[in-house]
Amino acid sequence: MHKDLRSCRLRWLWISFIVLNLDILSKKWVTTHLLLHQSISIIPCVNLYYAHNFGAAFSFLSDQDGWQRWFLSAITSFLLMILLINMYYSQPRSKLHNCAHALLIGGALGNLYDRIHRGFVVDFIDLYMTNWHFATFNIADIAICIGVFLVLLKGVIVPKADKNQKS
Repeated sequence: MHKDLRSCRLRWLWISFIVLNLDILSKKWVTTHLLLHQSISIIPCVNLYYAHNFGAAFSFLSDQDGWQRWFLSAITSFLLMILLINMYYSQPRSKLHNCAHALLIGGALGNLYDRIHRGFVVDFIDLYMTNWHFATFNIADIAICIGVFLVLLKGVIVPKADKNQKS
């Protein structure tokens, strides 16, 4: 069951490659130019703030004693395999679906690389309004959020298109 790379969605992995490289390079810049917990104002409501996240999204599990590093790495690796297998065996259907999977893979790889290589994920984008700060995040997190949004959007758009075709 060999598939030509051009005939499956794996050809969209160039998006994952770009996301992964932007994530790694941005984290390298932050770790080279900022001290841990140092904050630099970029524009009103946006800071660069260098932080270590030992957990998952919103620092979930970050207060544990280290087991979460390998637990989260295993879960991420499993989900990456599922996404890649799905991309390989599915027929190319929509650009939206392909982009969503590629963004999810690129973001997951960026944070997985950090978690395995450093033992934590480097976060550095701090959005705030007056004294309220949103969770600090990174390029990989942005790609994951956009990927999830596109998957949800596809779930809303495709069923409506199917209904219109059946009518």
